[in-house]
Amino acid sequence: MKGSSVQIKIDSDRACYILGETWLGAAKNSKNAIFMAIGTGIGAGIICDGRILRGFGDIAGSVGWMGLTPEYRNQYRSCGCFEYHASGEGILKSANDLIAANKNKTGSRKKFYNNTAEIFEAYDKGEDIAVYILEEAIKYWGRASANIVSLFNPEIIVFGGGVFGPASRFISQIKKEAERWAQPVSMKQVTFGLSVLGGNAGLAGAGRLALQI
Repeated sequence: MKGSSVQIKIDSDRACYILGETWLGAAKNSKNAIFMAIGTGIGAGIICDGRILRGFGDIAGSVGWMGLTPEYRNQYRSCGCFEYHASGEGILKSANDLIAANKNKTGSRKKFYNNTAEIFEAYDKGEDIAVYILEEAIKYWGRASANIVSLFNPEIIVFGGGVFGPASRFISQIKKEAERWAQPVSMKQVTFGLSVLGGNAGLAGAGRLALQI
C-alpha cells in the first residue's frame, strides 16, 4: 500500500539458528541453550536466561576462535584455532596436509580428498588418515563443548551445520570427551543433541525474529 512501511531486522546466522531451535526445534522452550554450527566455519548461537547473548559488539558466539592447543600457530590468525582444526574446511585441509606429509610411506593414501564427504566415506572404510583426522575432530568438538558447558551451564547444546550431517554419529563420543574436561555438575545437567530443523533452522529463526519486531 502506498505510504506504508515495512520494518526490516538483520541478524547473524548463529542467532537465527538458536532462535529457530528454541522455538521449533531440538531446544524447544529452553531458556539456556547453545547452537553449535559446524560447517565451513564454526560459530555458536547462545541463549542465556531466555535472551540471545550478543556481547559488546554483537560478536559473542565466535567460538571458532577458542584456543584449544598448547602452542599458537600463525595459521590461526585468519580463522581461529578451533575452526582451523575442526570445521569442515579445517578437517579437509588437515587430512590433505597429512596425505602430503605421508605420500611416500607404504600404505598411506596417495590421492587428496575433494571434500569432507569423502573423508567420512573413507572413515567408514577404515582408512587410517580419515580415522585419525575425525578422531582428532571429536576431541576438539568435545573440548570446545566442555568449555561452553563450564562457561554457560546450558540445558542443551544442539549440533548443526553441514558437518552434522555425517558427524551426527559421533555425538556420544563428543559428550564423553567433554565429560573429561567440563565442570562436573554442569556437565550432568546438559543434554547433547542434534538439530531437528537442519538447513531450515536459520529460516525458522528468522521467522521468529520477525515475530519479535
